[in-house]
Amino acid sequence: MAKMKAAVVTKAGGDFEIQEREIPQPGFGEVRIKVQACGVCHSDFVTKEGWWPGIVFPRIPGHEVAGVVDEVGAGVTEWKKGDRVGSGWHGGHDFVCESCRRGDFVTCKNQAITGITRDGGYQGYMLARHEALARIPDNLDAAEAGPLLCAGVTTFNSLRHSGATMGDLVGVQGIGGLGHLGIQFAAKAGYRVAAIGRGPENGALAKKLGASVYIDTKAADPAEELTKLGGAKVILATAPNAKAMAALIGGLAAGGKLLAVGAPPEPMEVSVVSLLMARRDIQGWPSGTAMDSEDTLRFSSQSGVRAMIEKFPLEKANEAYARMMSGNAQFRVVLTM
Repeated sequence: MAKMKAAVVTKAGGDFEIQEREIPQPGFGEVRIKVQACGVCHSDFVTKEGWWPGIVFPRIPGHEVAGVVDEVGAGVTEWKKGDRVGSGWHGGHDFVCESCRRGDFVTCKNQAITGITRDGGYQGYMLARHEALARIPDNLDAAEAGPLLCAGVTTFNSLRHSGATMGDLVGVQGIGGLGHLGIQFAAKAGYRVAAIGRGPENGALAKKLGASVYIDTKAADPAEELTKLGGAKVILATAPNAKAMAALIGGLAAGGKLLAVGAPPEPMEVSVVSLLMARRDIQGWPSGTAMDSEDTLRFSSQSGVRAMIEKFPLEKANEAYARMMSGNAQFRVVLTM
C-alpha cells in the first residue's frame, strides 16, 4: 500500500509524532483530498490537549485544509478528481436532526468536526465528507486559502449576517489571526471600520488593512471613542478576553450588537441596564458550512482579502504549533505538504 506522512497526537497533551501511514481509501459519500496546505488554528488546542468531550486518540488535527481531489467514493456526484477544494471546521452533518431538517446545518446535533471527530489535515491525504467541501478559486494559493476556511469564514460569515449595512460603523476588536481578516472583510464590504487594539504598534497595520480609525485601548476608553464616532452598529470581538469584550458594549449605537467570535475561557460580566436602555444585543457566531466557506473564498478572491501567513513544512508541526500558541505569529501559521 502507498504511504504518506502524518502529524499525529497519540495521547492528550502529547507532542505531534510524524508517522508513516497508509493512504486511506474513501468510503461511501467521502472524497480523498491530496492535502497541499493546512492552517494551524488555536482551536487545534482542544484536540492536542484532549479537551473535546469524547475525543478519541490517536487523532490527526487540522481544520483549515486546502488541496486537490484525489479520489471520490461511491455516491459522490458533485466532485471529480483534480478539483481544488477545502475543508473547514464543519466536517459534515446528518441531514435528519431538527436543525438539518430546517436547513441549519452548522448547528447539526451530530455534526462531524474536522480534526476532532474525524482526522484532519495534518497529513498528506485526508478523507472528507462530500457535503463538507468548498471549491477554491484558481487565483488563491493553497496556503492562502487554508486560514480562510476557519478564521476567514468565521469573520466573513458573522459580519454578513450581523445586520450592519454599507456605511455603518463596525468596530473590530483585536488585530490578530481573526481580527486582521475581519478588518479586511469589513472594509471591502463597505463598512466604516474602527479597529480596536492594545498599544500603538498595530495602528499603521490596521489602517493598511482598511480601517479608517484605530483606537488604542491603552491610551483611551474604546467605548467612549466609539461613541464619539456615533456608536458602532456592530463590534466584531475577536480577541479572547471577556473583560475587554464587555468594556466595548457602551460603544454600541442604539440597537447595536456585540458579535463574539473569539472564545475567552472566562465568563463575561455585562451590565444588563446597558443592554436594556439601548436595545443592545450580544451574539455568538460559529464558523459556517461548506457553502459559507465557498462564499468566503470567492469574496476573498474577488476583493483581494488575504491572510497574512507564516509557513512551516509538515515535519515541523511541533514548531509550527508552538509558534501559533506563542501569540507572536503574523498572523496565521500554515503547514505545507
